[in-house]
Amino acid sequence: MKKYSFAHLLNWVERFPLPETVILGGLAILVGLSAAAGVWLFKRLIELVQAFFFTELAGRLAPLGKWTVVLFPLIGGLLVGLIVHSLIKPERHHGVAGIIESVALVGGRLPYRSIPAKAATAVLSIGSGASVGPEDPSVQIGANLGSLFGQVTKLSEERVRTLVAAGAAAGIAAAFNAPIAGVFFALEIILGEIATPSLGMLLLASVISAVFTQAVSGAEPAFHVPAYAFNSAWELLFYLVLGLCAGLTSALYIRLLFLSQDLFHSWRFPNWLKPALAGLLVGATGIFLPQIFGVGYASVEAVLQGSNTDLWLLLALMAAKLVLTPVSIGGGFVGGVFAPSLFIGAMLGGAFGVAANALFPPLEIVPAAFAMVGMAAVLAGAIHAPLTAILLLFEMTNDYRIILPLMFAVVIANLVSRLMQKDSVYIHSLVRKGVRIQRGRDVEVLDGIRVEEVMQADYPTLREDESLLSAAKRMVRMDTYGLPVLTSKGELCGILTLQDINRAGERSGGAARTVGAVCNRSLHVAFPDESLGVVLHRMSVHDVGRLPVVSRQDARRLLGIIRRSDAVRAYDMALRRNTELRHRAGQVRLGLISGVQVEEMRIEQGAACDGRMVQEIPWPKESVIASLRRGRRLLIPRGDTTLYAGDVLAFVAEGEARQKVRTLCQQPLKSDGEERTP
Repeated sequence: MKKYSFAHLLNWVERFPLPETVILGGLAILVGLSAAAGVWLFKRLIELVQAFFFTELAGRLAPLGKWTVVLFPLIGGLLVGLIVHSLIKPERHHGVAGIIESVALVGGRLPYRSIPAKAATAVLSIGSGASVGPEDPSVQIGANLGSLFGQVTKLSEERVRTLVAAGAAAGIAAAFNAPIAGVFFALEIILGEIATPSLGMLLLASVISAVFTQAVSGAEPAFHVPAYAFNSAWELLFYLVLGLCAGLTSALYIRLLFLSQDLFHSWRFPNWLKPALAGLLVGATGIFLPQIFGVGYASVEAVLQGSNTDLWLLLALMAAKLVLTPVSIGGGFVGGVFAPSLFIGAMLGGAFGVAANALFPPLEIVPAAFAMVGMAAVLAGAIHAPLTAILLLFEMTNDYRIILPLMFAVVIANLVSRLMQKDSVYIHSLVRKGVRIQRGRDVEVLDGIRVEEVMQADYPTLREDESLLSAAKRMVRMDTYGLPVLTSKGELCGILTLQDINRAGERSGGAARTVGAVCNRSLHVAFPDESLGVVLHRMSVHDVGRLPVVSRQDARRLLGIIRRSDAVRAYDMALRRNTELRHRAGQVRLGLISGVQVEEMRIEQGAACDGRMVQEIPWPKESVIASLRRGRRLLIPRGDTTLYAGDVLAFVAEGEARQKVRTLCQQPLKSDGEERTP
């Protein structure tokens, strides 16, 4: 009997081409099915590991006392650390942040071969009790499968991006039984834009994933909630306060996550032991608050059902989860921040509802309703995706009866969180590595330049009591169209343009008048920390060629002037930064293809590389020089390319070769060494 391989199938497709919509639709269905199956298997494995630790092992160790629960996350952390150290290579960004970067910069290419090891570490992390969620690994499973199918079928980068987003949508749909929220998650977070021609594929993959999940696991919502109602318009005041509290909590949550990562990274401690240390902290807390182990959905269900109304317990659980999730992720456990934010929101909302009901008993406030709203509010503040948060809560509870307070609190929480913390928990990870992404895939250029970098600080000014004739002569002599006007105390009070002078002269001769009498006092200003893109847009809207730059603390304190002509210098600066970003994107792409971490090194003055051709330098055999960044130019070095101090090399090297390349870029050349042309 003749056997057929995947290559035979591809050859058959090439001989009998199908319409593109049919092929893409079929791939979307395949991604949805495979993602749902992968997430279902992932969940079952988590249940098995949880049963082993918290049923089988806990039963055997019970005679020794309650303290033995400390061992579960400790053992899990040790296993996770060993697996990550042995099987998973270092990555620039973990989880959803890595998917966002891949979609924006490298056409959706993901290292899908490592997903089994990552899933295994996530299973051990959650199953042993670490304070992380299952949604991030679920999204990774779906997105990596989408990238796999896109790369194997040799689709364009745009199509691969779409399949990655479709896989992410399918992952959320399978993880939470929420297909609509899955689609909006992919749109708001992965692609960064709602209006996209790929919406059909995302919907198809998400729906197929949800259908499969409901077929094998049932159509029940994630949480069962009793009937709630919006009783009075006065309750909106309480939901307003809850939204404010949720926004502040979300911003604190984001900052703690990255503070914990920096703290663990700075410790001089073997990386493979750090998850065990984090597990020890989680286990010690779990002796007193066992509800914080794992995802904690049982505790959330208890609050939503109204069976947990102890104010101090709710606050303790919220605080513990708020701290231990950053500890778990910073220490190296693998999991997501999605589910913990739902837990934190439920405890915050439940505690708020209990307190409000105790203070205002005539209003008959239902704490569980506030817990449900708090879940969505904290989630929206953490991921900066209000539509995803609202729809996810609806689908997880099948309850649409308190839509007004829900939307109200979510919007308030999102606004407060953005004011306190500009970037979401996912985007902040990228920004810290120098990557800022706008609208999903467009990398900011002028928006990456601040006003203070290009403004004219030592700019001439006019006095308010100066004569108009004197001011006109100065402006003609300096060949300028306008100058800022200051009071006798040195405070900004207006701006004088040639157009103002001409209008004054047409009305009354103007020679004897003062600058302060005719200058424009209705000022549009810029601030030093604003982006140049925003300021140029403001100039265009108001049709002005220059803006005074003032202090945010004192709008009458003039710091400088920003002009349209300054955009030329800024554009050159932006191009240089864009070159650096393309250089970084090339490193990401090379790292994904080669499976080896790409590093970069600046050539120092007097180093072995300085002033020599590539072919003359004794590079180690286990290294490859990938690219060269010289100012605004991005080069692929050849043998006859001469390297100079200040050039930045991107290279791939393993083992001792990595240190040898660094030595060649930083120290003078020694007499011995094996020469090699890369």
